[in-house]
Amino acid sequence: MEQHGARVVADLGRELAAASSQTGGALWRLAESGRGLDANLLRLPPGRAIDEHTDLVLDVLLIVLEGSGELRTESGSQGLRPVSALWLPKGSRRALIAGPDGMGYLSVHQRRPGLSIGTPPRPEGGEVGEEACLLARVCPECGRLAPERAARFCWSCGSALEA
Repeated sequence: MEQHGARVVADLGRELAAASSQTGGALWRLAESGRGLDANLLRLPPGRAIDEHTDLVLDVLLIVLEGSGELRTESGSQGLRPVSALWLPKGSRRALIAGPDGMGYLSVHQRRPGLSIGTPPRPEGGEVGEEACLLARVCPECGRLAPERAARFCWSCGSALEA
């Protein structure tokens, strides 16, 4: 039976304690159906790093639960310790480096939309390139690919293509 009310979904301290300090990666993930958030309990082993990167889509809240580390951004470096909370706004460049004891942390952000068939939303400014997905140009009757981007009918069997 699926529950829909507020409830405890994990004991993060127990999850951290159950995994070796050398274990890296995701130790727990929020998996409730219908959620609007993604949350992951992660561990970086001692001295390991998440290389500099930028998330152009999502803001991320990161909460250090154990160990220590360093956050590097375009404006400098900041030391991290348990119960430090970091806001990583979309578009910001950042890297994480675990300290000598490693670092366990919770990452929370809006749930990324799932993969779907269709035209992706246009980014701000409206500029997009050629669609990477050609499924709209595949004939539903015979499976052949229409060579022209604006084709309305299949060149092989004449069936209407999806708009």
